[in-house]
Amino acid sequence: MFKKILLVLLVLIGAFAIYVALQPDEYRVERSVTVAAPAGAVFGNVDNLRNWEAWSPWAKLDPDAKVAFEGPEAGKGAAMTWDGDDNVGAGKMTIVESEPDKAVNIQVTFTRPFEGGTNSDFSFTPKANQTGSDQTEVTWAMHGTHNFMEKAFCVVFNGLGMMGNDIDKGLSQLKSVSEQS
Repeated sequence: MFKKILLVLLVLIGAFAIYVALQPDEYRVERSVTVAAPAGAVFGNVDNLRNWEAWSPWAKLDPDAKVAFEGPEAGKGAAMTWDGDDNVGAGKMTIVESEPDKAVNIQVTFTRPFEGGTNSDFSFTPKANQTGSDQTEVTWAMHGTHNFMEKAFCVVFNGLGMMGNDIDKGLSQLKSVSEQS
């Protein structure tokens, strides 16, 4: 009886490992929101990392996290490091490309609770509504590659779904902050 249970368990583990291995190495999670504000107002809230505290989906998870800034205040080369509790871990984000009122590309590196990284891209597309008021479509995409363990985490804990939920929350808060300015 024990051997049968062990055999079934090994088959299940093997099937899970095969399923995980067949998942794509590359991932991309993208969401958009329309903000009732000009592109410049929204862009400034993303391009200046000091402004992230007001809208980032992760900022309130650990209000006691140690945050430091490096490089220029905004734009290419601006960087922010954080070191917090298990909810936010530790890492660094660096703006690697910034095109005023159009795009911001950020490299994110995690050092704790696990080592890894992702790319975080924002685009800002001006739009006019029916009354002619300025609006901006903001698209936030996170993308990169997963190793086997990261793919297993995403399968077990719906990691990409959680990432999408965080992006949605961040965009909602960015919309609120940008429309108030």
